[in-house]
Amino acid sequence: MENYSSALRPVEDTDKALNVTLQITLSQIKDMDERNQVLIAYLWIRQTWHDTYLKWNKEDYDGLEVIRIPSSLVWRPDLVLYNKADDDFSGPMDTNVVLRYNGELTWDAPAITKSSCVVDVSYFPFDSQECNLTFGSWTYNGNQVDITMAMDSGDLSDFVENVEWECHGMPATKNVIMYGCCSDPYPDITYTVLLQRRSSFYIFNLLLPCFLISFLAPLGFYLPADSGEKVSLGVTVLLALTVFQLMVAESMPPSESVPLIGKYYIATMTMITASTALTIFIMNIHFCGAEAKPVPHWAKVLIIDYMSKIFFVYEVGENCASSSSSSSSSSHSPQDLSPHIQHHPRVKLPCCPEDQKPPCCPEDRKPPAPGPTVTFGPCVFCSHGSGIPGVDAKLVRNVEYIANCFREQRATCAKGAEWKKVAKVMDRFFMWIFFIMVFLMSILIIGKAP
Repeated sequence: MENYSSALRPVEDTDKALNVTLQITLSQIKDMDERNQVLIAYLWIRQTWHDTYLKWNKEDYDGLEVIRIPSSLVWRPDLVLYNKADDDFSGPMDTNVVLRYNGELTWDAPAITKSSCVVDVSYFPFDSQECNLTFGSWTYNGNQVDITMAMDSGDLSDFVENVEWECHGMPATKNVIMYGCCSDPYPDITYTVLLQRRSSFYIFNLLLPCFLISFLAPLGFYLPADSGEKVSLGVTVLLALTVFQLMVAESMPPSESVPLIGKYYIATMTMITASTALTIFIMNIHFCGAEAKPVPHWAKVLIIDYMSKIFFVYEVGENCASSSSSSSSSSHSPQDLSPHIQHHPRVKLPCCPEDQKPPCCPEDRKPPAPGPTVTFGPCVFCSHGSGIPGVDAKLVRNVEYIANCFREQRATCAKGAEWKKVAKVMDRFFMWIFFIMVFLMSILIIGKAP
């Protein structure tokens, strides 16, 4: 080491370039920060070159071939990571160098690098990334220090598997670039780390919950309208998807390219919004009261007669008597007049026709008790001028009022039942439509994955 200077390039002819062989071993992928687009990797960097001024005859030193000395005592190439994204600009560790008798120096140093990486999350969580690690001399041009590759790719023999990323290779290429600042060529070696994301974690924690939640939206149509929970179900599902959407947005970079899972969430939220709006529309149809217009003829033919058979909607499932309570607000009701019939001597109403069902009139199945019996013909329900002898006129008017109330109640009940059946058929129709949409949308999103 006498008269040796570590500041000078160790070549005999200063017009010749010094060859430096570079080899990179990828030990571990510590982290991939997609939001900040930074790859953190643990590398082993090996640099090999020849120093003309550090040679000796091994015969003069008892056959000594190799010694290890501090790297700060010898000249070292100033290879740096060009795309470094770290605040700390320190290089590799100051480990010892291995010096052979022929002047060959080998410098192995570990380094944790933070490199900038353009992250494309268009197919997240089925995406793959290509991150470059570009090494080159910072001050020496290609005429002074030339860089060569020890291998065609990075060494992955000691790679520690990452829980989130799979490494499918690390090819290396040599580039010679003419920068605008200088007229001399500057060589560099670029290692491309090929990463494939392990999607199992995101499938079970982001995609599968969204898939299951999206199936609740069509079931909102199957929920009975009288339960009062149809709209609440849609809003709850929408809020649940919003939480998952925020979780994805926090980990993704704010770029114009929407991730694949983000598109799936947006499509599902749009579908749930549409289903909630349709649910409100169908509930308005379901609760059409006595003041509503009758069901149009085309709706009876298309929805009640045709579509109800396709979607197996045969019964409304509503009790007509429960909807008739609103008619009891009048001053005279059938309940008020029922005692007149129950306590009157055996008043027998005409039996119902075969094509009609109660409550037109109750059928007296018991044998008539002995005593006077009054039988009214159909004309009693048509006019006041029956002129039947021995019949109280007040009783006739009460029976006529009861019959009219029954007819109005049946007409109102029938009209409301038709609107309820229309609403139920539309519920079943949209339920199957949205089930098919959820299934097709899931297939399309998964099919776009590379």
